[in-house]
Amino acid sequence: MSIRLTSILFPSGMRRRWWLFRPIDALVALWPAPRAKRGVLVVRMDGIGDMVMFRRALEHYPSAFGIDKADITVLGCNSWKGLADQVFPGFKVVAIDEHAYEKKWLYRLKISLWVRRQGFKTTICDMFMRKVMTADTLVWHSRAPERIVCLPFITDRTRAEYSWYLDRATQVIDTGPYPTHEGLRHFTFLSKLTGREYPPEVPAIPWRDQAPPLADGPPYVVMNFGSNEPGRRWPFEHFLAVARHCLDAGLRVVFVGAAQEAFAKPAIAALDHPNAIDTITVLKLGQLVDVLKHAACVVTNDTGPGHLALGVGTPTVLLAGGGHFGSFVPYPEEIRPTGAVFLNHQMECYHCLWVCPKRASRADAFPCVADISPDRVWQAVQSVLGR
Repeated sequence: MSIRLTSILFPSGMRRRWWLFRPIDALVALWPAPRAKRGVLVVRMDGIGDMVMFRRALEHYPSAFGIDKADITVLGCNSWKGLADQVFPGFKVVAIDEHAYEKKWLYRLKISLWVRRQGFKTTICDMFMRKVMTADTLVWHSRAPERIVCLPFITDRTRAEYSWYLDRATQVIDTGPYPTHEGLRHFTFLSKLTGREYPPEVPAIPWRDQAPPLADGPPYVVMNFGSNEPGRRWPFEHFLAVARHCLDAGLRVVFVGAAQEAFAKPAIAALDHPNAIDTITVLKLGQLVDVLKHAACVVTNDTGPGHLALGVGTPTVLLAGGGHFGSFVPYPEEIRPTGAVFLNHQMECYHCLWVCPKRASRADAFPCVADISPDRVWQAVQSVLGR
């Protein structure tokens, strides 16, 4: 008994940050919470693309748990907060700054106490690729009588921490080995949780049918050339090469991006073409989805906007790298959206988890992304436009 208590209070193999946040565990445990437990908390500490792949499975949660949508709280990230009203009608969505939760003591305490005070009956987290000190901590801090998680992707570095938190869960569900696609995992999780078969569904999100904030003109192709990870950025000159083909074919080309993509503005202006449209830094997130939804085609890196385009049903050419090939892209055939084309450059070093020794600097594209030829992409664009 004393050995067990020691392993709980003073586990070995934990990182320094875990110990720095350890007092929060005690404060949350001692904080009073409602005696009557109700509702379901769904922890989704992930990006826009992961949210898109999860959304269809969430629609089955009310029947799976025998409750109304209004009794389900989705705890998500600020990155997709602006989409919540359209994407999650009927559900309660609470968005937090997941980066601040990982690093800032007071912010972490504030969010964890809020989760604790809600008195949830059940907390769910079916994220396979997740940060243990974010998602698993939130599940634990809910202190829900039922804390149900999927078996995560575990490395030697994270094994001790995951083991500690998985011991705190009331149920751990194995959704399959790496690199099973996330879109399949969500329905495997539901099926094993409920004992009922939930066939996987094509990822999709509900979205309004609102005209994009663009002037009238010919059909347009969207160029989404940014990425938070420089390695996943197909070289911008390749996007320009495909854009020139589109312009020569009489199409408009809409370049989208945030402030970090502003470097491209001079090159777009140099195209000197009335159908080359620069919306970089101009569109709000909801307006971006409107633009994606009404495009004839989207050419995109493996980023959130690329998955949003797939989620609203737009023909999409997505450029995939090999870091965790198959986990997120390409989508397997049984859940591939109509008009989706996934292009990749096969290399022997696939599944490196983005630890790439084959680029000159961290600012360069991964070779498995950079070596996709512009001719292949233009042919794919022509094929989806021809549909």
